[in-house]
Amino acid sequence: MKMTKEEFIEYLIRFAEKQGINISEDKANMLYIYKQLLLEWNEKINLTAITEDDDIIVKHFVDSLLSTKFVLEGMKIIDVGTGAGFPGIVLAIYYGKEINITLLDSLNKRINFLNDVIKKLELDNVKAIHGRAEEMAHNIEYREKYDVAIARAVAPLNILLEYLSGYVKVNGKCVCMKSINVDQELNSSTKAVKELGLKLEKNDKFNFEYKEENITRNILVYRKDKPSKEKYPRMYSKIKKTPL
Repeated sequence: MKMTKEEFIEYLIRFAEKQGINISEDKANMLYIYKQLLLEWNEKINLTAITEDDDIIVKHFVDSLLSTKFVLEGMKIIDVGTGAGFPGIVLAIYYGKEINITLLDSLNKRINFLNDVIKKLELDNVKAIHGRAEEMAHNIEYREKYDVAIARAVAPLNILLEYLSGYVKVNGKCVCMKSINVDQELNSSTKAVKELGLKLEKNDKFNFEYKEENITRNILVYRKDKPSKEKYPRMYSKIKKTPL
């Protein structure tokens, strides 16, 4: 459904409030500009299959805002496999300069898009970097430098945790956003959790009605209890061949 700017902002604020998230009109306006840029760039490069205004609000923006329940002001965050900037750009808009965010993606054309958003929204608290998750985690500039490593639907949980854990400080968090039933993934990630020095702190489920859908979102929060072993994360070929 296409909306006017005023309708978009009103709908966003109202739907976020239903999930217990308060967002100001100024922040909603920034998200509207972000949406406009997303759709403009989407005509040139493939960023999202979700293009209706109401769907973007619910399935991208409010979905990303659910992670604010696990992110605190003052945190240094990396969004691994950020894609079109979800949830990283949304968090940056919501918190402003109260957090510092790194956006990581393996496709340079998406980084170009993100840099355009950062520039036009004047997001001084954000930087976008081009690289593979399993490689950049061994770069001294990023290894174990973050309070939170977050990802939204990037990979199966046991693989995702290997990607994320190398970025996180001891006592930091790996936040995994999932849109499906996670029971099977939880069971298959037991070895990875132990090997990577992690402990599951929260497994929160969010349900909301939208149109004729009952949308379920799961957010898993793992605390990192000890430094990462030097070999993790491994190269992609090894992760794919023998996942933890």
